[in-house]
Amino acid sequence: MRYAPSRQYLTAGLIAALAFVSALFATEWLIALIGAVLFFVTAAAVLVMAFRPVIEVQEQYLIVGRRAIPWIDIRRVDRTGWISPLAVHLTLVNDEKMMLFYPGDLDSANGLLRHLRRNAREAYIDGIPWLQFWGEALPPASVDRRQTASPRQQLLRPEDEAEVERLLQVLKTVGHLESRRPSNEK
Repeated sequence: MRYAPSRQYLTAGLIAALAFVSALFATEWLIALIGAVLFFVTAAAVLVMAFRPVIEVQEQYLIVGRRAIPWIDIRRVDRTGWISPLAVHLTLVNDEKMMLFYPGDLDSANGLLRHLRRNAREAYIDGIPWLQFWGEALPPASVDRRQTASPRQQLLRPEDEAEVERLLQVLKTVGHLESRRPSNEK
């Protein structure tokens, strides 16, 4: 799966290049210099986002630009408050920290985040172990089952249990417990 930066950032960066027009007006009207500086800073930031490297998710690796990171080397995936553009802190096996920045649309950013969380099986996801984050059963501890099994409580008297069993058999054969009534008697 390939995640390329959204083309909207390139378009926005080119539009923000209006800094040059504001700079022309700043030669005659000094207050236009503020607009020119703001346009220039915005254009630079948006163009940097537009030219971010492509992120590829493969079975064994996460490829960011020319760098391939094996999934087993990722120890932590910590999300920041940014969703679109997506910013994620990755901690690698040698305690190397890396900021993964993806300037894409909201659906692509959520898809990339889901891929990161699903494939980094050795990692803590926002401080939670991978198995626990995905709701999968943790490996059982070696505890004697006889100690953990609670004694069975009898809830019904034997006569009531027989009645419940009889009703269950009727339900299995007929499909309902009540006799059919005409629709006008409801």
